[in-house]
Amino acid sequence: MKKKNPQTALMHSDYTAPKGFDAFPVAIHHASTVLFNNVAAMRARTWQEKSGYTYGLHGTPTSFTLEARLAEIEGGQYCLLAPSGLAAIAMVDFALLKSGDDVLLPDNVYNPNRDLGDWLSKDFGITARYYDPLIGAGIADLIQPNTRLIWTEAPGSVSMEVPDLPAICAAAHAKDVLVAIDNTWSAGLALRAFDLGVDIVMQALTKYQSGGSDVLMGAVITRDKELNARLQKAHMRLGFGVGMDDAYLVLRSLPTMKLRFEAHDAAARSVAAWLKGRPEIAKVLHPAFADCPGHEIWKRDFTGAAGLFSVLFDARYSEEQTDRFVDSLKLFKIGYSWGGTNSLCVPYRIQAIRKNWQDKGTLVRFNIGLEDPQDLIADIEQAFAAM
Repeated sequence: MKKKNPQTALMHSDYTAPKGFDAFPVAIHHASTVLFNNVAAMRARTWQEKSGYTYGLHGTPTSFTLEARLAEIEGGQYCLLAPSGLAAIAMVDFALLKSGDDVLLPDNVYNPNRDLGDWLSKDFGITARYYDPLIGAGIADLIQPNTRLIWTEAPGSVSMEVPDLPAICAAAHAKDVLVAIDNTWSAGLALRAFDLGVDIVMQALTKYQSGGSDVLMGAVITRDKELNARLQKAHMRLGFGVGMDDAYLVLRSLPTMKLRFEAHDAAARSVAAWLKGRPEIAKVLHPAFADCPGHEIWKRDFTGAAGLFSVLFDARYSEEQTDRFVDSLKLFKIGYSWGGTNSLCVPYRIQAIRKNWQDKGTLVRFNIGLEDPQDLIADIEQAFAAM
């Protein structure tokens, strides 16, 4: 072959790096186009099989490695990545539900999941109904012939109730209904959801798996091959893909996740215990504390706790006063999400997002980061004074 012109040589070099390089970080493989050795190889390969590569949307070695590690953490077999936790939830819904079907969601569900359920009811002919998160085996009475999916959260978003997962799963499976869980709070470390009977685990990797407050990503994990194939089709049809730089950031954070999770847990229990003794606080909603709804179930099913919990201020304090409290915090920043190294605080109008909320007082959610707990306590104390 004659010598290439400079422009062609820039694109078609004869150089290939030597094999045998090895290092701790997983390599970042970017690709939209994936190359095949020949036409026969192209025609023989399918995107459903993870034994090879077909197109960047369906993964590269970087994303395949992340999927395998996440499945291993959860005790699952298959994993699909999505652009966010909410995208992962939508993938499950669109894979398993069609017009005329029914889905059950806990009343303490992550609010965007509630909004998605309401959208399914309004525009897609799918009935979304909400149940008491502490219903346990009683959910059997709510299952209809067209019920296809039950969502759970452990604990519930914002209000922190812990559901009886084995009881819900047993009732669902007796009527051939699938159970999915948002297992983000435990990061797959403190709750073995598959062992309790759950069929599908959803994780928002934005939280502890990332740990840096800088990545949006979700995952759906299963053990069943046929169920995974249904999810794969929805994943493809929705065009869900993730950036390999983001996948690398999560991979880089995974080795420290358990250490960080345990540090968040210890710090959060310390701060929560101090808050329980404060006259400004009517109730601490932390599953590790006896007065949190579902605490006994948490003791039975969990091996640890996250750094996220909520409190209810005494009803004598107005929303204006609790907003002043949040605004007066120095170390705690105001922002959604959690699981990062920095502490956060967000007030919620809980009555607006819960259908049967009875407690009085403003609810405020704390994400306890990796600062020294005594400094966080001092910050809360000065904000109480400012309130």
